[in-house]
Amino acid sequence: MKNKFVQSIVLLSGLWCSLVAITATAAPVETDQRIPVDVRRTTLLVRDIDKSLPLYRDALGMKVVYDQQIGDSLGSNIPPTIRLVLLRANDNYVGLLGLMQRLDDHTSPPPELRKPRAGNPIVVINASDLEERFERVRSTPGVTVETPPTRIEYPSPGGTSIPVLFSAIYDPDGFFIEVNKLLGAPAGTQASGNENNKP
Repeated sequence: MKNKFVQSIVLLSGLWCSLVAITATAAPVETDQRIPVDVRRTTLLVRDIDKSLPLYRDALGMKVVYDQQIGDSLGSNIPPTIRLVLLRANDNYVGLLGLMQRLDDHTSPPPELRKPRAGNPIVVINASDLEERFERVRSTPGVTVETPPTRIEYPSPGGTSIPVLFSAIYDPDGFFIEVNKLLGAPAGTQASGNENNKP
């Protein structure tokens, strides 16, 4: 049963994982292939940012670049209702992770750890030091391990495969997070044999 779950996650997120994986050789696409759109960040609505930061900041090593409490955007003098924290890995412009907490909501129930469904995000993080880092991730309070690091291979449109060291966890709010290590060339690159394929 667990293997079927892992296989379904792999099939659903495989190519996406490879497309967004950040490696030491990550670089923007060639100028003639660029479009006027960037995916800046994904923001997760969490129950308590201070319980989320030990995973994203401490265990994964992301850097906090913004941490503010926000009130009325119209300038009225009201107490803040939102805390927003932005974290980055290796880029200040794309691929940021936001954590947002509604300060006036104290009724959110504990998370239900379940297979992601339509409407649930799957956040994919690439860690080039996954073998060493995973124990820090595993021992973070509130983290539940779904799958420890396991080598898998995603099919490549070029007829080869893309090897990945795959792991999956639930964060303290029940978000399904893949923490992977890309072992081959990412999808969309010449080395992967599928640079001309378009979604």
